[in-house]
Amino acid sequence: MDASLAIPKRLEGEKAQRIIAAMRVSVASRGAAGSTFDHVAREAGVSRGLLHYYFGSKERLLVEVVRQDCDARIRAMDERLAGARSVDEVMDALLVGLQEFIGEPSSQAVIYEMLSASRRSDEIRAEMAELYRRWRTHMAVALRDKEREGVVTLETDAEAVASMLIALGDGFGIQVISDPEWERAAAFELGVGLARRMLGAPE
Repeated sequence: MDASLAIPKRLEGEKAQRIIAAMRVSVASRGAAGSTFDHVAREAGVSRGLLHYYFGSKERLLVEVVRQDCDARIRAMDERLAGARSVDEVMDALLVGLQEFIGEPSSQAVIYEMLSASRRSDEIRAEMAELYRRWRTHMAVALRDKEREGVVTLETDAEAVASMLIALGDGFGIQVISDPEWERAAAFELGVGLARRMLGAPE
C-alpha cells in the first residue's frame, strides 16, 4: 500500500467511528464526489478540522470505510464458517454474506465509488488491490481449513476457488443492485451450482 494512504492516527475513538459511519451514509446518498468534509463533519457532529486530523483527505477516509467494512465481512465469514460441517452449510455461510452485502446500500456504494476512483488514483488502486488480496487470502485459508476437516473437497487451489467465489458474488451483486426487478432465480441457482461444484459437492 502506498504510504500516502496510511492512516497513523488511532481510530478506536467514538468521534473517529462517527466520522467513518457518516462518510459511509453520505457516499450512499451523495456519491463520493458529493461527500465533502463539510457534509460529513456536519452529519458526524464534529468539526471539519477533526476530519483533517484523523484522515487528512477524503480518499483516506474512503479507504478507512472500506477497510472497516472488509474487516467486518471477514469476521462475520469466520464466525459463520467455523461451525459449517457440510458443503451445504459452507454455501449457506457464504450466501448469508452475499445477502448482507446486497442488503447494505451504503457498503456497496463505498466499494463501487472506490473502484471508480481507483481508475484515477494509483494510491486508491493499490489500496483496493490490497483489500481484495486480503479477502481472497483469508477466504482461501478458511477453505483449506474446511478441506482438512473433510467438509469440502476443493476443485482446485484454494485461492483460485476463493477468487471465483468472490467474483460470482461481486458480479451477481452488481446486477441485483443495477436491476432490482431482475428475475434472477435461475441465474442464482446456476451460480450456487457452480460454487457447490468448486467446493466438491456431487452434481
